[in-house]
Amino acid sequence: MKFEATFGTDAPLIGMVHLPPLPGAPKAPDDGAAAMRAALDRAASDARALDRGGVDGIMVENFGDAPFYPDDVPKHVVASVTRAATAIAEATDLPLGVNVLRNDADAALSVAAAVGADYVRVNVHTGARVTDQGVVQGAAHETIRLRERLGVDVGVFADTDVKHSAPLAAEGHTAESFADTAERGLADAVIASGRGTGEAMDLAALEAVADERDAHGLDTPVLVGSGVRADTVGDVLTIADGAIVGTALKKDGETTAPVDADRVAALVERADEVR
Repeated sequence: MKFEATFGTDAPLIGMVHLPPLPGAPKAPDDGAAAMRAALDRAASDARALDRGGVDGIMVENFGDAPFYPDDVPKHVVASVTRAATAIAEATDLPLGVNVLRNDADAALSVAAAVGADYVRVNVHTGARVTDQGVVQGAAHETIRLRERLGVDVGVFADTDVKHSAPLAAEGHTAESFADTAERGLADAVIASGRGTGEAMDLAALEAVADERDAHGLDTPVLVGSGVRADTVGDVLTIADGAIVGTALKKDGETTAPVDADRVAALVERADEVR
């Protein structure tokens, strides 16, 4: 994957489409058809609002499906996410990414291949993390080989020190963790984030991630994956190579609310001041 060519900029802003509960999820409507219609309508509407606001790409994830399966979602989830991703692809021509929570990289890659998406997010690509789903283990060896078998040029954007998790044995970032993700795990971009959804990342910690990358002589892009707002995006983009933004782009700053195109435009305007 050619990062800059995909987004048309070397510092992309990727807007989130957080799907409502899909059929079969505990919080979904009892009427499965109604749940699917709601998800498709929201996906297309949010995608159009993100496009109007001026983001450079979109990421869709099954955010409403909590509690999440650790690493192997049922087939009905794959089918529902595929339908939603298709609705987004029909609503906008923006580069599209897929994240299947909690950590089903095979499903995300399969959806991306089916709908012609450009990248996937993998929360745990190398190593292992303690999460609310238990210990989640990376499977870079399987993910990268599946991409080759499918014959698709889909970027793998992998988290380091992923939110809603803790390391198994050691606190914080290490140079080895970045190198393992980018150099040995062959991730096309590395995502650094705060401790949870919508929580900002400390700029000193972000600088440490960039320093780890530089210390290993790598040029892998670093994206910030949570907590970026219009008033902070300028500072973030002086260090990072882009951002994935969700909560700050929603009506009243509520993660599960619809995308607010005015909030998107405000964020993009501030970002354009530094990129």
